[in-house]
Amino acid sequence: MLSFSTEITSSQIISDNPLFQRTLKAYHLISKEIHGDVLEIGCGEGYGIDLIIQKSKSLTVIDKSKHVLDKIKKRHNKIKVLHQNIPPLSHLKDNSFDFVISFQVIEHIKDSNLFLKEIYRVLKPNGKAYITTPNSKKTIARNPWHYKEYNYTEINDLFQNHFSNFRVNGIEGNKKTDAYYLKNKQAVQRFLRLDIFKIQHKTPALLLKIPYEIANRLNRNKLLKKNEQLVNSIQLEDYSLQEYSKNTLDFFCILKK
Repeated sequence: MLSFSTEITSSQIISDNPLFQRTLKAYHLISKEIHGDVLEIGCGEGYGIDLIIQKSKSLTVIDKSKHVLDKIKKRHNKIKVLHQNIPPLSHLKDNSFDFVISFQVIEHIKDSNLFLKEIYRVLKPNGKAYITTPNSKKTIARNPWHYKEYNYTEINDLFQNHFSNFRVNGIEGNKKTDAYYLKNKQAVQRFLRLDIFKIQHKTPALLLKIPYEIANRLNRNKLLKKNEQLVNSIQLEDYSLQEYSKNTLDFFCILKK
């Protein structure tokens, strides 16, 4: 994945703030629950690690970006880092972890059944997995980085193939985040009007990634320039955990072995 990819939500890029706060919210939701041996799959920039490491006995992180893992290792030398593409979860033993965390990852996975099977395998008895993924009903345009986005029925159907005990709730925003979402949607729709031949849906994902990245970054920067106060003012408190509804932005899922 390219280092400038909008898929790696940044804590440093101001225009990413609404999405950064939304992603960070999931870590705060689990921070009081985490303990014991913890595995995070797809740690990204690693901004959730500071919360997790305080609560865990041991922490293992997996990511396909060696650059990201090298930076994390420099900050936290007691963390075990694994550089690999997943699934499977190679080199991890059965019944090894009390908790598995995987935020905004499963939508990137082609073999999601193997992914969940592996999570179940490495969890200890009564262990829990926390998974978030975007609600496809709130997607504005095709994201070529995502293999599949799920609606509420699809994500439940997927989980029940591997876990008998699970719950799917939603992370949603408020009037402030709704205002940002609407402005973003309107900006994207204006751009997509130029795509009269629906090229975004016909082009192979690999070829669409670079144009998508450029357009997405330009759009976020433009939204910041026009709505600086709104973009900067969005905080963790503007997102909350609720039962699934039409306002759900991300599914927040708890799966118990």
